[in-house]
Amino acid sequence: MQTRQLGRTGPTVSALGLGAMGMSDMYGPSDRSESLATVHAALDAGVTLIDTGDFYGSGHNEMLLAEALKDVSRDRYELSVKFGALRGPDGQFVGYDSRPDAMKNYLTMSLRRLQVDYLDVYRPSRLDPNVPIEDTIGAIGEMVKAGYVRHIGLSEVGVDTIRKAAATHAISDLQIEYSVISRGIEAAILPACRELGIGVTAYGVLARGLISGHWSKDRTAAGRDLRAFSPRFVGENLDHNLGIAETLGRLADDKGVTTAQLAIAWVAAQGQDIIPLVGARKRERLTEALGSLGVTLTADDLAAIEAAIPKGAAQGDRYPTALMAHLDSEK
Repeated sequence: MQTRQLGRTGPTVSALGLGAMGMSDMYGPSDRSESLATVHAALDAGVTLIDTGDFYGSGHNEMLLAEALKDVSRDRYELSVKFGALRGPDGQFVGYDSRPDAMKNYLTMSLRRLQVDYLDVYRPSRLDPNVPIEDTIGAIGEMVKAGYVRHIGLSEVGVDTIRKAAATHAISDLQIEYSVISRGIEAAILPACRELGIGVTAYGVLARGLISGHWSKDRTAAGRDLRAFSPRFVGENLDHNLGIAETLGRLADDKGVTTAQLAIAWVAAQGQDIIPLVGARKRERLTEALGSLGVTLTADDLAAIEAAIPKGAAQGDRYPTALMAHLDSEK
């Protein structure tokens, strides 16, 4: 397994990370046995970085991972955990809470559910508008000193917040959406991270399956699936964006790889400080994603992708309007 370091101060992790959210939430029904088998397959392949959140399935995802990891040596994986998102009994998001005392409570619950003594990276899921980021990061820093957290990360925040956080404590990485059709970080956020020695863990590298080569206009989002109301998956936007996926597919065919592999490889090729996260819920999807590690993109390959799919090519916001309002990274 290839490895990359999360920023200047973060851990060395596998060059591809596993995002576990879809095994519990947001993408419709999942199969528990297959989810567990997928985690095991990832570990067997050398994947060490596993990403979750305490609000993924309102604790379900952490307990699922605890089951998957119970007989695995702790030094074989790094856990990246988000906190702070509040959810009601119906699953709806109802706000954020990143107060220092609340953070300590969330951390305690995550440690218990995951059945571990420490977390490798701990991060607020979004910027809490009611709590200065310095207060949140400073409190996590206390948990670093106490040994419950190894490194501090950020998620979906903008340049000002990144700078304030980094001035308070060393930041290992920023987790943020990044793909060939979601390139908003390139203008200011990515340069700021590089200036400060902060790595990027990129989620949404397949745009929630939209540019994976496996989505079609006839496919319907089942159950509680974010894509049922995601702007990029509806109406004319979907038609347009599937056209982009087809274009990417033709480029992938020319390269002798799958559409998903090309999309993941493109993200990885944007810098050694970027680690793509793949939300594979099935072993076959994981196997395909792992194949991206063997894809080398030349300057000509990258130029061809840029020419065919320029920045801003997608139609529709990456989140519904209500959720976009919570993204400090978009302000």
